[in-house]
Amino acid sequence: MMVEATASSTSAERDVRALHSGGAGDGDVHPGEIAIGVVIGRTSEFFDFFVYALASVIVFPALVFPWMDPMTATLWSFAIFPLAFIARPFGTQIFMAIDRRHGRGTKLTIALFLLGTSTCAVAFLPGASGQSLWSAVLLAVFRIGQGLALGGAWDGLASLLALNAPEKKRGWWAMVPQLGAPFGLILASGLFAFFLGTLSPEDFISWGWRYPFFVAFAVNVVALFARLRIVVTPQYTELFTTRELTPSRVLPTLKAQWRNIVIGAFAPLASFALFHMVTVFPLSWVALFTKESITRFLLIEMVGAVFGVAAIVASGTLADRIGRRSLLGYTAAAIAVFSGFAPQLLAAGERGEAAFMIGGFILLGLSFGQSSGAVTSNFPKRARYTGAALTSDLAWLFGAGFAPLAALLLAEWFGLVAAGGYLLSGAIATLVALGLNKELGRRLD
Repeated sequence: MMVEATASSTSAERDVRALHSGGAGDGDVHPGEIAIGVVIGRTSEFFDFFVYALASVIVFPALVFPWMDPMTATLWSFAIFPLAFIARPFGTQIFMAIDRRHGRGTKLTIALFLLGTSTCAVAFLPGASGQSLWSAVLLAVFRIGQGLALGGAWDGLASLLALNAPEKKRGWWAMVPQLGAPFGLILASGLFAFFLGTLSPEDFISWGWRYPFFVAFAVNVVALFARLRIVVTPQYTELFTTRELTPSRVLPTLKAQWRNIVIGAFAPLASFALFHMVTVFPLSWVALFTKESITRFLLIEMVGAVFGVAAIVASGTLADRIGRRSLLGYTAAAIAVFSGFAPQLLAAGERGEAAFMIGGFILLGLSFGQSSGAVTSNFPKRARYTGAALTSDLAWLFGAGFAPLAALLLAEWFGLVAAGGYLLSGAIATLVALGLNKELGRRLD
């Protein structure tokens, strides 16, 4: 099995080289193309992510848990949701071993095919009959497959981009990879909004929801070639090596860099917690507690994501002026304030929802835009590649993996004001992490 995968990957790498050879510069890859490869790669990953996340609210409760009431069914759907984040660190360990033995191109090929296959497989998920949990078990298996693949999708390009950025432009280049999140959300929301708006509820639950999962596989194939275009070229292979962006063993890296990994995981926690508070959670609230159109709210999310794109771009300029650490601290404080009143806007009608989404996405863009900078700048070169991957894994697990479930439970038990408690905890964690780690602060500034 591994031999076949490796052979296929090697063939894919040759195809990529052949496709881009013979042009100007004899196949040279210009530095600006790193950014293009990063954005395409991140967009594909987040598209897969959001296709599943949106379906966990508007599809899986009715399809997989039809015998339950909507609230209970959604909570069970959200219980399966974090399995990908739990599996992701294990995927990192598995694929780092593949990287060391067979190269970055082989690792990416296997990981992205696993990601696309796991996501596409969800499209064939059967509906539950009676009170059978068979469909839920299959969904959990596919979700774990996504998580393992995401652990292997780490390509080091974001770190390479940060290391090669001019001294006074590091904040600007640090925000580039983060643009993939709102782009992925816009694509996923647009697809679901189209099918929800054009199909009857019966047809949507029967077959319409499956098409975005098919699209995910095609998007991953495009992303694979875009990333292989960079990582398999001799110029960038040499650059990865000279920058010491090579995979170190996971357990020794954990042992030697555990403090940096823990601090690095908590430093961006405010933005990672806010990430789901303005994407998955509000959609579940609208679906469960209001009679408003899901299609309309998806359009609001798309508008909010556009504001998020603008805020991410602005974060690059701000970070270069005041420092990334300062920007992370200021935005964490703003998120703490936001958590005290903003969730209640969801119960204030259409204008309140729009205000919550736009305001939340602006804060998310400003903070999330520099969260990758916090991750990549906290490690010595020899541990940067593996350490940054592990830090990202843990930040997503602690900050985002359980956010939809925790926020919905808090909102159900204590009201919307309590849902802000989860967001507040993330903001406090960021402020504490930035305050305690003086070395992190020195490097980020």
